[in-house]
Amino acid sequence: MTKKDNTIFSAGMKLADMLDINPGLLSLLLRVGISFGFGDETVEEVCLRSGLNVNTFLLICNVYTFDGYRPGAALMHKAEPGDIVKYLHKSHDYYLHMADESLLTALEKAVEPCDEKRKWMIRKFFKDYREELAKHFEYEEKVVFPYVESVLGHKASPDYNILQYEENHSNVEEKLSDLKSIVMKYLPRECSDHDIFQVLFMIYALEDDLRKHTFIEDDILVPIVNRLEENEKE
Repeated sequence: MTKKDNTIFSAGMKLADMLDINPGLLSLLLRVGISFGFGDETVEEVCLRSGLNVNTFLLICNVYTFDGYRPGAALMHKAEPGDIVKYLHKSHDYYLHMADESLLTALEKAVEPCDEKRKWMIRKFFKDYREELAKHFEYEEKVVFPYVESVLGHKASPDYNILQYEENHSNVEEKLSDLKSIVMKYLPRECSDHDIFQVLFMIYALEDDLRKHTFIEDDILVPIVNRLEENEKE
């Protein structure tokens, strides 16, 4: 969806109206701790009840909705880095235990007519992708997120800084793209077009989600934490 100045989400909008504009935001609710049953409450009211910084939520929703969206300096200053970390942490769980499991189930169904050699190859590509993703997330969970918490508590280690994270940030979408290419181009005609469509639809959606997830890490969390680091030096 292309960004238009008059369609950027705001705190006064009803949350239900935001979801009508972009139903893809439904999965974000799971990752920021918002429960259903919010009636006609505004975004601000729901966030207040959920203990979530409304500016952080708006920032994430705008990234996931509007192509090319980049938050302004004012919104970046108002966002809460602790809430961004919570969103990223819950996203890791969402990818590994919901999105990936659903994709694997659909993939197994799609490749059922394949010979054993081709099944093995496709399963290996999925396994490699998942291992790369888990390795990427493990570094963030064990190193990056605790470091951000230490910065917020004014106890940052002098041996690490947030720019080191950005320099070593791996591209987790590459292996998923390889899997997509195999499914799209090389499954035999015996495989169901409907089943292949389901797999490809899920991969494209997951790729897009991961790209936006990475944008929030690199272009939002890193600059915010870097600013806090610089403030500590002054």
